[in-house]
Amino acid sequence: MPEPRSGRRRFLRRRAVATAVAAGCSTVLLAALTSCGASGAAGHHITLTFTWWGNDDRQARTEKAVRLFEKAHPDVTVQMSNADFGSYKQRLATQAAGGGIPDLAQLDYRQISQFATGGALLPLDSYVKDGTVHTGEMDPSLVHTGHLAGKQYALPMGRGITGYVYDATVFAQAGIPAPQPSWTWQDYAEVDAKIAAMKLKSPDGRTVAGSNDGGSNEDVFEDWLRSHGKQLYAGPTKLGYTEQDLAAFWSFCHRLQKSGALVSAKDSAQADATGISAFSRGLDALDYSWDATFTGFTSPTGHTMRYAPVPGVDGKAGAYFKPTMLIGIGAHSKHPQMAAELMDFLLNDRQAGDVLGVTRSQPPNRAIAAEVDRKLSGPDLKVWQFDEQMQKYGVQPPPAAPPKGDVAIESAFVREYQRVEFGLASPAKAAHELVVQAKQELES
Repeated sequence: MPEPRSGRRRFLRRRAVATAVAAGCSTVLLAALTSCGASGAAGHHITLTFTWWGNDDRQARTEKAVRLFEKAHPDVTVQMSNADFGSYKQRLATQAAGGGIPDLAQLDYRQISQFATGGALLPLDSYVKDGTVHTGEMDPSLVHTGHLAGKQYALPMGRGITGYVYDATVFAQAGIPAPQPSWTWQDYAEVDAKIAAMKLKSPDGRTVAGSNDGGSNEDVFEDWLRSHGKQLYAGPTKLGYTEQDLAAFWSFCHRLQKSGALVSAKDSAQADATGISAFSRGLDALDYSWDATFTGFTSPTGHTMRYAPVPGVDGKAGAYFKPTMLIGIGAHSKHPQMAAELMDFLLNDRQAGDVLGVTRSQPPNRAIAAEVDRKLSGPDLKVWQFDEQMQKYGVQPPPAAPPKGDVAIESAFVREYQRVEFGLASPAKAAHELVVQAKQELES
């Protein structure tokens, strides 16, 4: 277990003084600390920048945890910023291209390769090796997702899994039992059709569809692939699927969409553009989501919401536990040591863990996760129980972080499927175009 922060802080100060004396610096404590450059020493105030995306609950909890760090480090101020995911991704990419991301940044799984190979992230290996950042209480396979080309560039902030938020009230009205981990994609299609056939009305008077259209979501496709025994990438420069695999997935989605079992092309495109789900507008009864965001969903109808597994094939789950998000240090940080200490505090401090709870899903530190579990209630407890259910059911380990070209491929994935949605291309033609673009990105 990590030693108490206060004790560790005193140790760092004593070590700094001892080093200063050995180097012939002034024997006066203040002079020794400041003249030898000890970060955060008295008279040497540090300002760190820390940025993340997330809902209001995540923002409030994160800010509260950071204030605890500042209280323990009165010579450190942390400037924080938060945004919705779409805006955040664009802003962080602009910052990386323009000279540097903040001292500490929350990162999406798909951004690791892009930023690490682009020189925007600082390797963490030295901080892990000297004990500044502890990883001993974390699942090694989860830690490895932030590893690239022999170096650790980021660490997980939470462990999560994908699923479907669903309207339990509508399911009960339709006589549909709660989906179990063993349900299939065919079951999913039949549920969507059954709900759509009920002709329920949304708050704006339109017919409620069964589900959102996951055809434009690369995460849904990856779960589909894995349930069929394949993967998204077979290596840093190689796709793990064929045109035929993608065409089959897009055909499956588009047939359901054209039948009215999924939300309309217009509403699907609007959700892609705004990040506002069709479910939150009362337009469908199921919506693909990460478990960490389930607690932020609201029902405009006031119905009861539950969380269901992603469908599989012949009992094989395609969903997997992966970092809901990771955290890294900007390569150009002026205070990387203190940024590493803040990172460790957020990941391993018991008080911070208690404050953060499951706002990023299960804490990566397993000891903290066990403590948080005992205090959960309401939607947070339901997410936890769901994760435990999937853990017992059995899922495969997470793959390595997607290669550098994935960010561009993900954008192309949305564009190509929208052509299918609006009748501008067949699933086969769009799949061919996507695979051609993907191979170019991976090989460039």
